[in-house]
Parts: sequence; C-alpha cells; structure tokens
Amino acid sequence: QLQLVESGGGLVQPGGSLRLSCSASGFTLGYYAIGWFRQAPGKEREGVSSISSSGGSTNYADSVKGRFTVSRDNAENTIYLQMTSLKHEDTAIYYCAADAHDRPLLFPDEYDFWGQGTQVTVSS
Repeated sequence: QLQLVESGGGLVQPGGSLRLSCSASGFTLGYYAIGWFRQAPGKEREGVSSISSSGGSTNYADSVKGRFTVSRDNAENTIYLQMTSLKHEDTAIYYCAADAHDRPLLFPDEYDFWGQGTQVTVSS
C-alpha cells in the first residue's frame, strides 16, 4: 500500500511563504500524478494543485494561481508545493494524493492514495 507523507506545514504570517513536501517510502512516485488538496474546518476538501508524473502538466485552483507553484523531483521521489503571499483563507490541513492513472486533476475522488496531511495556519 502506497503511503504518502506530507511535511513543511506550520504557522506563518499573512504574506509569508511555506514549502510543503510530499514523499513516499518504498514506492516510486514518478509513475503517479500527484495532487495537493486542502480542507478547512467545516468545509469540503478542495483541490489546490496537481502535477503529472513527468511534471509536464500542472493545474491550479483559481484561488491560488500566481501564488502557489507545484513541482517535483522524481530523482528525490518528492513533490513540492511552494506557497507564497499566504492569506488567512489558506489556513487548512493540506494533503497530497497519488493517482495511478496519471491524471493531474483537482477532483479528490480521482485519487487512489492519500497522506495524513499537514497543518498550515496563516495568522498574525
């Protein structure tokens, strides 16, 4: 069973930056599209960004375009989400997920494997 691990979350002031990482042990993530999702208290899980296995295709939610950048280093078996100009409304638990069919979509139901999440809190 593929297990993903997110890291890099924390507390940051509005306007600040964080970089999240998604990794896995025992599996080669280079075969999977990876999506980043977030869920705030009382809200549904929403797609934030996604990247194809090769990194050649990426998608972003309108709410994060121009502020977030997804990338991957398949040699390091790690996917990153660089978040800049963070806002209060970015506060959520952030999850990464893997799609074995390599479809970099922003729909949670398309993904097969999930991490446990990392908390991002944007507050002054």
